[in-house]
Amino acid sequence: MALAFDEYGRPFIILREQDQKTRLRGLDAQKENIAAGKAVARILRTSLGPKGMDKMLQSPDGDVTITNDGATILELMDVDNQIGKLMVELSRSQDYEIGDGTTGVVVMAGSLLEQAEKLLERGIHPIRIAEGYEMASRIAFEHLERISHKFEFTEADMEPLIQPCMTTLSSKIVNRCKRAMAEIAVKAVLAVADLERKDVNLDLIKVEGKVGGKLEDTELIYGIVVDKDMSHPQMPKQIEDAKIAILTCPFEPPKPKTKHKVDIDTVEKFQTLREQERKYFDDMVQKCKDVGATLVICQWGFDDEANHLLMHRELPAVRWVGGVELELIAIATGGRIVPRFQELTTDKLGKAGIVREKAFGTTKDRMIYIEHCANSRAVTIFIRGGNKMMIEETKRSIHDALCVARNLIRNNSIVYGGGSAEISCSIAVEAAADKHPGVEQYAIRAFADALDAIPMALAENSGLQPIETLSAVKAQQIKENNSCCGIDCNDVGTNDMREQNVFETLIGKQQQILLATQVVKMILKIDDVISPSDY
Repeated sequence: MALAFDEYGRPFIILREQDQKTRLRGLDAQKENIAAGKAVARILRTSLGPKGMDKMLQSPDGDVTITNDGATILELMDVDNQIGKLMVELSRSQDYEIGDGTTGVVVMAGSLLEQAEKLLERGIHPIRIAEGYEMASRIAFEHLERISHKFEFTEADMEPLIQPCMTTLSSKIVNRCKRAMAEIAVKAVLAVADLERKDVNLDLIKVEGKVGGKLEDTELIYGIVVDKDMSHPQMPKQIEDAKIAILTCPFEPPKPKTKHKVDIDTVEKFQTLREQERKYFDDMVQKCKDVGATLVICQWGFDDEANHLLMHRELPAVRWVGGVELELIAIATGGRIVPRFQELTTDKLGKAGIVREKAFGTTKDRMIYIEHCANSRAVTIFIRGGNKMMIEETKRSIHDALCVARNLIRNNSIVYGGGSAEISCSIAVEAAADKHPGVEQYAIRAFADALDAIPMALAENSGLQPIETLSAVKAQQIKENNSCCGIDCNDVGTNDMREQNVFETLIGKQQQILLATQVVKMILKIDDVISPSDY
């Protein structure tokens, strides 16, 4: 593979274990990399848009996931090829940064690679193609700024936020009740948003799911839902004006840190020990009662004796509550997490208007609702659904909607969806190509053709004639100079996306173009692949 000869004609080795490595160089390497990228994009192409198909993935341990979300599909696909992994990371970075448009960004990168392959076959150097793509992405980025619109909203008028969230949810499995879901997502985001700083902390929104009920039963709770029940079945199921002690110390007698052995040889000694234990429990419960707590939430468990005592002293308690939930409860109720009983004081108690235990269906499933909190900046979206897969997919859909609402609070510019923004950018990039002398203009034109891949995929997935539909919409955009014309996926009868209320966030679209271009440039610059052979 990399054999060199000295002046006596004797071969010597340059690469270690070179007979066990395979090497691809030049055009072959680029073509293979492009083929790998296109293969990944082809998988996601069919799940783009409101009529997109879902994918069913089975993990090695038999868990089945049914999803439409590009980032999730690629995460679970277990891609082995290195270029394929780049596409997975591309989708993941779109998911982290924007939260929506994870499928579109991969389809876009795939079509850019496809166009680059044609240019490579014509003999254009990959660096020139990469430079042309970079220029074109800048033109498209600026054009999106020009065609975007500002969406003004207030806490009273949430409609401008709900519309883009509905667009996001229309391509998901929950599209039959997208209006209700979008409203829940927007209310949740506005509840935790800091509108002055234009900042939203999504960690304060807890998304819980419970199998059973129907999707329409999904609700937004201004408070916290904990998947636990009261520690004793006879404790009260509803507490009003609750004062909550949040503890991370267990209800049990202290244990010495060293190894120890207690010798008990008489009944009196055993009785003394038991008495001492009871006194410990008594003191702990009494401390909670003295500071005025009416509910104890504990991170650890407590044994039956403590449970019985709490029940006897009419102090309801919840045990085994996780650390993350404890923090959310503390934020919501304005309480403090107390690590030792000695530190428990009245000002460290959290306050909630009502704490209630709710049972579901005919099963013994119970959950605790903590509502009307002192600080309602922690909310819970509680999802119901027919089966576990449905709930998991709804969680992913709600996450996308939450991200869209957050992005609109950060930057309230929108562009029109349905492929209209891409078609408009394509026309602008095509027009700009003529102004560039040199080889780059071929790459800029190729970029314009690649932008058409998204409206084309939308038309194809909706069962329309892709080329015919795209050319008709493109002609209409040029003729009317109207950047709102897109693909009529839902067969409404109009191509104007303003009338159909199909909106997308500007930063989401810009990020898609930038990320896809970066990854494609990176793939084009690879001209030598050395990998260990399979055998």
